[in-house]
Amino acid sequence: MNYAARLRHKPEEEENFNRIAPDVKMGIEVKLSSFINLYGCSIGDKTKIGAFVEIQKNASVGTNCKVSSHSFICEGVTIEDNVFIGHGVTFINDTYPRATNGGGGLQTESDWKVEKTIVRKGASIGSGATIMSNVVIGENSIVGAGSMVIRDVPANSIVAGNPARLLRSMENE
Repeated sequence: MNYAARLRHKPEEEENFNRIAPDVKMGIEVKLSSFINLYGCSIGDKTKIGAFVEIQKNASVGTNCKVSSHSFICEGVTIEDNVFIGHGVTFINDTYPRATNGGGGLQTESDWKVEKTIVRKGASIGSGATIMSNVVIGENSIVGAGSMVIRDVPANSIVAGNPARLLRSMENE
């Protein structure tokens, strides 16, 4: 569309440029921003997905969650209810990624095993955090912005840093 046509273009007619595959299980009252890519995943009721988010197959996001822009939720990630995911959060599902298999050909799904990650209900993950595979982020915990999570995060705790370390417990708050 050229510039002159864009000036006459009504916002309600604008495409949102989302790619939502038919196999996505979408809850009710889900709010989707533009420029997202969802396939083979499930999204719970009343969850909000920001712009430029990708959620891959076999990943799930619970109810009342917020996934901020530019985040990547890969296969094998389970996000429970009431979780906040900050901007640019990246999940990893392979501890030892490789482009090729032993024979030198490009890897296919049969050449590796998805490693799981769980984010328990009420947790918050700050912007720019990277979450490695095979970890559990505990219920109501907080992961500081920019952290690299390489091991389990206890429930009701605050962790931050690279690698993320326990700063304090919120158990009695």
